[in-house]
Amino acid sequence: MTVVDCDSHIMEPPDLWQTYLEPKFRDRAIRIETDDDGIEELIIGEKVVLRERLAALGGAHIDRMELFTQPLKYVDGCLPSSYEPAARVKMLDEWQVDRGVLFPTIGILPFPTDDNELASAYCRAYNTWQADFSSGIRDRVIPIAAINWHDVETAAAELDRCLQRGFGGLFVPPETIDGRRPSDPHFDPIWSRCEEAGIPGCLHVIVRFEGAAIPFSRWHQIPGAGGPTFGFALGATGQLIPAMTSLVLDGVFERFERLKIVSVEAGCGYAAYLMDRLDEKFHFFKAMSPLKMKPSDYIRRNCYFVAEPEERTIDAMLDLVGEDHILWGSDFPHVDSRMDAADLIRESISGLSEDRRRRVLGDNAERLFTTP
Repeated sequence: MTVVDCDSHIMEPPDLWQTYLEPKFRDRAIRIETDDDGIEELIIGEKVVLRERLAALGGAHIDRMELFTQPLKYVDGCLPSSYEPAARVKMLDEWQVDRGVLFPTIGILPFPTDDNELASAYCRAYNTWQADFSSGIRDRVIPIAAINWHDVETAAAELDRCLQRGFGGLFVPPETIDGRRPSDPHFDPIWSRCEEAGIPGCLHVIVRFEGAAIPFSRWHQIPGAGGPTFGFALGATGQLIPAMTSLVLDGVFERFERLKIVSVEAGCGYAAYLMDRLDEKFHFFKAMSPLKMKPSDYIRRNCYFVAEPEERTIDAMLDLVGEDHILWGSDFPHVDSRMDAADLIRESISGLSEDRRRRVLGDNAERLFTTP
């Protein structure tokens, strides 16, 4: 069976932006520095965005207690397969996985700068490095583009460049952007390119309690409030539910009937709940809605969901959402991923029919990420 991991990441080399950023911006490159106390700091836009325990940006191969208590460095959390193409292929072979969809790690974080020219340059540098990383192993990886959503014109031009270089999808932040939902017509030049090229927009979780996940933030800030489990568990659907809902209810799929949107790193089990919940409320308020169909109809037509390796509701979601709309992902090599993810998903779907196993393991992904 074809096997495609629809949620994997690279760990950016620490000098990526110092090497790939255009010279005029290089003095403000994203970088990792060590302060006078020997503690690592991740600097973006000349602001410290993360301090200490940068190894936990990766770290799938490290004991979690060690990861959060020992003075490990960023590079300690980076397996060679997270930044070297040949090592990546070797890992895919060992996992018996045919292809991996590649998202950023540092590049997925919101840039804390109002300088759109700089933010766009950060994206170009990442995409250029990713194109180089992928160039010799294109039969094994599917690179996902990163763009600066705060500057739509420049973002659209960068997406065009990435499409020319064979990128297979677009990272979509599951948050509001400058006071606009991603469903706002302001962003239609981006959505139209995705629809025309046949690539999906990928709503991928950002592990933080800002943006769409603000309703959970006060719960998270109370000492002893569930530890990392609380944040990693609730931050996902806290972001993806409002993001997916806005795309459906605000009419994006009315304007772009062939647009494909993927929910990544929030599991698939919430999909049917969201469909039922929206349909039930739409029954009362549809006279005030621009939608021609029920919300669930758009989800079944336009939306896809990446299951976690140990989810128990995959078979039910295939029934309720659609057999073509459920995928799987490992989240390799992040702290909340497992090195045996490929074995776990095979075990989770072992009771499904052969046709459904084929769909979930890779056939659905091959259709979704293969451009016309």
